[in-house]
This record gives sequence, C-alpha cells and structure tokens, in this order.
Amino acid sequence: MAGTFMSTLDYFIVNVAVPDAQADLHAGAAAIQWVVAAFGLAVAAGLITGGRLGDLYGRRRLFGIGTAVFTAASAACALSGNASELIAARVGQGIGMALLAPQVLGIIAATFTGPRQAKAYAAYGFVMGVAGVFGQLIGGVVIRADLFGLGWRNIFWINVPIGIVAVALLRPMVPESKGDRGTGLDLPGVGLVVAALVSTVLPLIQGRQDGWPLWTFLLLAAAVLLLAVFAAYQRWLSGRGGEPLVDPALFAQPGFSAGLGVALAYQMAMGSFFLYLALYLQQGRGLSALDSGLLFLGLGVAYLATSMAATAVTARLGRQVIAVGAVLQGLGYLVLLLAVHDIGLHGSVLWTLPGTVLAGAGMGLAFVPTPGVVLANVGPQHAAAAAGVLSTAQQVGGALGIAIVGIEFYAGTDLAGGFVASLLPMAGFCLLAAGLVQLLPRRAARA
Repeated sequence: MAGTFMSTLDYFIVNVAVPDAQADLHAGAAAIQWVVAAFGLAVAAGLITGGRLGDLYGRRRLFGIGTAVFTAASAACALSGNASELIAARVGQGIGMALLAPQVLGIIAATFTGPRQAKAYAAYGFVMGVAGVFGQLIGGVVIRADLFGLGWRNIFWINVPIGIVAVALLRPMVPESKGDRGTGLDLPGVGLVVAALVSTVLPLIQGRQDGWPLWTFLLLAAAVLLLAVFAAYQRWLSGRGGEPLVDPALFAQPGFSAGLGVALAYQMAMGSFFLYLALYLQQGRGLSALDSGLLFLGLGVAYLATSMAATAVTARLGRQVIAVGAVLQGLGYLVLLLAVHDIGLHGSVLWTLPGTVLAGAGMGLAFVPTPGVVLANVGPQHAAAAAGVLSTAQQVGGALGIAIVGIEFYAGTDLAGGFVASLLPMAGFCLLAAGLVQLLPRRAARA
C-alpha cells in the first residue's frame, strides 16, 4: 500500500505544483504539459512489460526494483535545475511505477485468500482513491509548509522516505511469488508501442507552440502506421506460438474492445481536468497552492461518497453505472464552464464549487466500477493480460487528454477563456465514454 499510495499520489499531486515549477524553472507551456504527460506515457509503455517481468523474476523483486527506481527518480525531480531535467526525471518515475504497479494485485492474490483477500483489495481501492482525490490538497499543504525553503520540490522529496521504508520492509513482510508459467518479453512490440505513443503525443503538445509545422502532421501519420505495424506483428507473433505484448485473442473477448474505448475516452476527460483546473486557479486567479488544493476538497468528498456507494449501484445498474457517472461528470464540467464564464478572472472563486462537486460525484460512480464491468466477460485465462492492457489504455487516455485539451486551453484569450474552452472537449469525452458503454455486453458484473 505504501508503493501504491506513493505512485498514485504523485500522478495527481504534481498538478498543484505545476504553476510554481513553471515559474521557478522558466518553463514554457509545452514543457509543463510534458511534465504531466511524460509520466503517463512512460507508465503506459511499461505496464504490460512490468507485469511480465514480475511473472518471470518474482513480483516482490520487481516491486522492490520499481519502488527503488521511483524513489531515485523522485529525488532527481526535486533536484531538477530546468524543465528538461524535470521531464526526464518524470519519465524515470513513470518507469518505476510501471514496474511496481502491476505487482501489487498479483502479490495480494498470491498472499491472501478468502475474507483477508477481500479486505486487502478493499484497502488497495481505498488507498488509490484517497491518494487520487486528495492529492491536490496534500500538495497544497506540502508546498505551503515550504520545509527548508524548497517549495514545490518538496512534493517529490516526500516520496524518498516513503520509498526507502517500503523497500526496507519488503523482504521481511512480503513473500515472493511468480507467475504460473514462464512468459517471454516482446521487445520489438514494446519498441513499436513506445514509438507510436510518442509520435501521437509529441506533435499534439509541441505543434501548437511551433505553429503546426509539417513534421507534426508527418509524425501523426507515422503513429497510425506504427500502430498498424504493431497490430500485424502481434498477430504474426501469436500465430507462430510466441508471446506477443498484447495477445490478439483478448479482442475476441466479449466487449473488451468497447471497454478499452470507454477507458480511453473517460481518462481523456479526467486526466486533463485536474491539470487545467489547477492552472486556472493558480495562474489565472492567483490562488496559492494550498488555497487551490482546498477548492479540490469538495470534489474529493463527493468522490469518496459516491465511490463507497458505487458497488451497490453497480449491483442494480450493471454497465450503466459508468454511463450515469460519466454523464454526471460531464454535467459538472458544463456547470463549471458557466461559472467560470461568468466570474472570469475576478469573480468569487467559490462559484466553481457546484461544478467541481458534481464532477467529483460522477467520478466516483464512473471510475471505481470501470475495471470490474469492462473485465466481467473476459475469460480467466486472459484476465491478467486484459487488466494490464486496460490500465495501459487509461494511462494513454490521460496523456492524450492533456495534449488534445491543451490545444483549446492555450488558444484562449486569457486563462479563464482557455479553461472555459477546454471544458467543452472534456464534457464531450465524458459523453463519448457514456455512449461507448452501450456497446458493452448487457450481462456484466453485478457484484
């Protein structure tokens, strides 16, 4: 849980530190987008490989290596002297998370049984939820405390003692476990996926700043080609009896392709929201990191309330619980859009609360049940691989959302206008996710 809390918190806490880091490092808008997106891309590119390595060499061992890499990269983030160094260190954090995150559920499954296993899974979900929804507030408190005069850098330094303690306690407290069968590593597949992801996100982030030169369109076209080559290579490798990075048989599972679309669209709406709301509040409205974090508190409380009720609601609504949550979240974005359009850069910032609370309530209903509903009809022999691909789609969605929504955000006349414009595609992604839910099998998990 220490590793889960640390890595999840870092994904969200960085948003509230971005404005201070941008000013301190004299970074441009594109560089700041990369600070967030590079982490998600590194996680997405390495999650499935990280799971395979855990099966091969031991989940405890890979968890320890991943936690050590994440901890060292956190220190590198805190010591960064410019935006390029910070982005590189964030990639290191993403690699560390990609190694440690897939091991957690495997360790729980191998270590606990019966009611104790159910409690362990519940603890896992609770820790992820708290780290995610209160990350902004925790970041604000840490930055406001300004220990040793380090400001925003402390949000990375706090990972170091947690990581050291987690690694030290790992061997005496966690038994080793491996996969039931050996699995190979599809290194060409990893290379193709990484190249395709970078070719998609790089032009979307840099293109606006550079005036959309020819190379941006060439890279986007190359991304399509690379994805096609990747798909063909995976089918070829599977046909030869090899171990592809993504087994093509997964997409024959009922509703799995539609489920990936739901996860991708939903994370495009959610991942971008936290970053651009923090920029509006801090750079546009001049709020401190702490005051900005406090405004996220209403969202966090609403998220916790609906997430705790999500299991019961899923038992009644099945797949539609995701659609209801996504629509509610989209409505929250539109309410927030009207409020920001009215108050601009000078009206009372408290008018943002109704929209953020409504969005937080929707997040709790949509985010928590998604894995269970999407994977409900996947056969047990494909469950682990499907979960890894689903997590990868979520990370890719977050990075893509930041890139695409950022085009609208930075095209505004000011930060209020930019945030208003960015909320429209966010709401659109929520509605797209709700629509794609209808393609999932009617017979989905209700437990």
